[in-house]
Amino acid sequence: MSRAFVKELDGEAGDELPELAVSPHRNLVTPSGLAQIEHTLHRLDGELTDARAAGDQPLIARIERDLRYFRQRKATAEVVRPTGATDKVRFGSRVQLMTSAGEPVEFRIVGEDESDPPKGLISYVSPLAASLMGGSVGDRVPFLDTEAEIVAVEPCLE
Repeated sequence: MSRAFVKELDGEAGDELPELAVSPHRNLVTPSGLAQIEHTLHRLDGELTDARAAGDQPLIARIERDLRYFRQRKATAEVVRPTGATDKVRFGSRVQLMTSAGEPVEFRIVGEDESDPPKGLISYVSPLAASLMGGSVGDRVPFLDTEAEIVAVEPCLE
């Protein structure tokens, strides 16, 4: 039978995991973002030791791929240190918005690997962060299907 009609199971010999996509943007990180990358590398090193001891080849391949990604991210990380007080939105800033419905929303602008929108951490390359960057209190920015006003800007306090 032709190989075109045979579906191999994931993890079988010969299957190669695709590399994790690396962003084309600068790898800006906060100090805590760099600490997260280092913590992830440490955790993955431990998981790799355990997977090797168990002889779990598919797991070893996945962890080695993840280690390559995070080693590259650490090597290219550009730590953006906290700056003094400023009234302009910058990388690391905590920004409070007031929606057109009168609801306050708060975001912190962080690196791509730190991003966690449900926790209010947005990547500096996201459309919302791009619209906020350089803004100051009183500016209006697009937000969801309407707009919001910047009501507070706090510098990164790390």
